[in-house]
Amino acid sequence: MLEAGKGIVVNLSSGAGRTAFPEIGGYCASKFAVEGMTKSLALELPPGMAAIALSPGVVDTDMLRSNWGDLAATCQSPKEWARRAAPFILNLRCVDNGSL
Repeated sequence: MLEAGKGIVVNLSSGAGRTAFPEIGGYCASKFAVEGMTKSLALELPPGMAAIALSPGVVDTDMLRSNWGDLAATCQSPKEWARRAAPFILNLRCVDNGSL
């Protein structure tokens, strides 16, 4: 990307990267790190490039099930999220640099 002088880095984050939740402190900490790293990278990238932290919302995963139990099944599946997110990701532009 640096050689081409263009490109967009998309880091997966979470709402847990902006607030704290019980019993998933390690996850929250890692997502806080993703948010900070993405903001810093956005400031360092040359024109034509961007860094964006994307938060998928609540997705029915094994981790969510371990905390929410059967209630997690009411959330979107990873496949549902991917179908909805793909067009959004493909339309990201450099003007979105630093977005969270």
